[in-house]
Amino acid sequence: LKHPLDCTASEESLERLSKVARIEGFSDEESEEQQGLADLESMNPVNPRVQRYLVAIEYIGTRFSGSQQQAKDRTVVGVLQEAFHKFIGQPVKIFCSSRTDAGVHALSNVCHVDVERISKRKPGEVLPPHEPGVVQRAVNHFLQRKDGDVMVIDVRCVPSNYHARYKAQERTYFYRLLSGSDPLSILEKDRCWHVPEELNLRFMQEACRVLVGSHDFSSFRAAGCQAKSPMRSLDELNITEVPSTPYFPSITERTLSNLNNGDPLACSNQPKSETAGVTTNVGEVEGSTGGDSFGRRRRHRCYVVTARSRGFLYHQVRLIVGALKCVGTGELTVSDVERILEAKTVSAAKPMAPASGLYLARVRYEFP
Repeated sequence: LKHPLDCTASEESLERLSKVARIEGFSDEESEEQQGLADLESMNPVNPRVQRYLVAIEYIGTRFSGSQQQAKDRTVVGVLQEAFHKFIGQPVKIFCSSRTDAGVHALSNVCHVDVERISKRKPGEVLPPHEPGVVQRAVNHFLQRKDGDVMVIDVRCVPSNYHARYKAQERTYFYRLLSGSDPLSILEKDRCWHVPEELNLRFMQEACRVLVGSHDFSSFRAAGCQAKSPMRSLDELNITEVPSTPYFPSITERTLSNLNNGDPLACSNQPKSETAGVTTNVGEVEGSTGGDSFGRRRRHRCYVVTARSRGFLYHQVRLIVGALKCVGTGELTVSDVERILEAKTVSAAKPMAPASGLYLARVRYEFP
């Protein structure tokens, strides 16, 4: 899909693009929107003085009201546009590849922005575009002067018709769950979903296999979804157990690691449980030696759900994780997940997982 955005675009065109950017899903049935964007390109010729940048960002979503710009609330796009404005001295319009809700984090979300570099000393004089590295350092400078919960991690020059949303080939989300009866560490606050019950990993993996592939995901689609079709193809859906993060080796592990030059997780002499290639010490207390466990925190078991697809429905991942968690605790069976999928109504689904455990991990592109 081709879609330019330059300084000659009308306010009506920008409003239309803003509406398109709010659509959560993507399907072939949205060809009318794509055609509309192609028509917009023909109406607004490319401005050769404008450079389009593809910008990858990471952020902690806790204090944001989502990624998309809003009139009054603090958003990722709003903060990023403010930083760009301070950098180049004029307002810009930023479009994200993927919308994230309030409280959702990003290891790498991608957006595009058009910049016309005009001399500050000689107003009206157009200068050559900034190098991507300059853009990254300068924008991060202004971002870190504020709250510091957004950072630019990569910048790339792209053609003026390269749209961050519609050129995306694939999106990957991670969802983190911590299982254990102990209270959640403050270091993990708003970064995961704490499930006090034990989770049956094997049953959850079986439920993942039910949902992988192309399906009508109406049962995993929130009421506010604006996508025209509920059909989506999940190219990957799995859950694995990983070391909890932040991870600090216990005194026993550090000692054994120094003696054996091995992996701390692999050389502990505590009872172990091996799952999906990851070895975890069951019920171990941080740093306990000789039965002295005072002041040591018990580790939670950490699970990560990975979901990969070209596009997702509104709240699809969180609704899926909500069902997987119920399978892990025994509230649902794998057959129940099949029944929910076939019901094709969100009323059949279990409550969705909270936003705090969801991370947009990667948006993949193909470059010429």
